[in-house]
Amino acid sequence: MELSQAKDVIYTLSQGIDPASGEVLTDNSCFNQPVIIRALFMAHEALDRSVKYEQRKSSLPPNAGKPWPNEEDEQLAGAFDSGSSISQLAKTHQRTPGSIKARLEKLGKISGA
Repeated sequence: MELSQAKDVIYTLSQGIDPASGEVLTDNSCFNQPVIIRALFMAHEALDRSVKYEQRKSSLPPNAGKPWPNEEDEQLAGAFDSGSSISQLAKTHQRTPGSIKARLEKLGKISGA
């Protein structure tokens, strides 16, 4: 089961609906107890954050968050000095434009703005 599917099941239960049948749960169902409903809402929110995190993570370039080897620093500095743009460097190094800017700052090639 995918996280998004689990999130939908939890949400449906928190609304007092049987996710399998779509029928309204009976008043004496354990899912209609206030403490259970609050727990389901909290679980839904946590799953929602996890789904968003996974979506963001999957949209990042392959090298995002990885350490910078000295060789890559040298390549980055050289390409920047040769006139490559931030977006070109981000594509080449498979990193985000923000990480390229931060690394260039650390290397003393640009100042923080």
